[in-house]
Amino acid sequence: MKYIESESNASIKQWKKLHTKKEREKTGTFLLEGPHLIEEAIASGAALVHVIVEENFEMKDEWLKEKFTLWTVPAKIMKILSETEKPQGIIAVCEMPAEPEEILKENGRYLFVDGVQDPGNLGTIIRTADSAGLDGVFLGEGTADLFNGKTVRSTQGSIFHLPIVKKDLQKALSDCQSLNIPVYSTSLSDAVDMREVPETKGFALIVGNEGSGVQPALQNESTMNVKIPIFGKAESLNVSVATGILLYELQRKR
Repeated sequence: MKYIESESNASIKQWKKLHTKKEREKTGTFLLEGPHLIEEAIASGAALVHVIVEENFEMKDEWLKEKFTLWTVPAKIMKILSETEKPQGIIAVCEMPAEPEEILKENGRYLFVDGVQDPGNLGTIIRTADSAGLDGVFLGEGTADLFNGKTVRSTQGSIFHLPIVKKDLQKALSDCQSLNIPVYSTSLSDAVDMREVPETKGFALIVGNEGSGVQPALQNESTMNVKIPIFGKAESLNVSVATGILLYELQRKR
């Protein structure tokens, strides 16, 4: 175990840079914060490079069997590295998992994320897709960074549980249709009530940007546009809430 006391230490400066997308992409690493995420990473076989703990933090014995460099820091340093108001006493530098080359399969269940910009929404959507038992998630252009700290924390570890691929959604849509997987796009107009969607073994659901929704080109090429009935006076639902409702309804129709 190595001890760092100074805020000007080169390692501290380097790890702090991982708060930026540019540095994450440059190094192929990102930060995990809190014991739950680190436990999920270890359980999934993710590669931890460094683990930084606050003084007096109690490490689990099984964690110490992993191949990472362990550092101890005072509370003031942990606060510098943390992106939360109340640091949980442990942060890890983790290698980005390699993207799988192909995740589509016959009767598979997938989620397309089209330009969702809020990291918290994206993380919650990924967590929901994991909970609903999906086979993979495709992230389209304009979507928040998968390895943003808020995204990672909002996934609650689901980032390690299912394949997540950055891909041109037009191409992904075409690939799904070639496997006879119906693609449903969310829409507030010219759409079928989700309760009227026919039974299907596999499916892909497209959810869109918080303000503008799914881009028209994807709506036009989808198998069917679907909507959630609104019974009150709200005009629409938060994208992560809508994703959960639709995924569970589609799963129910399997």
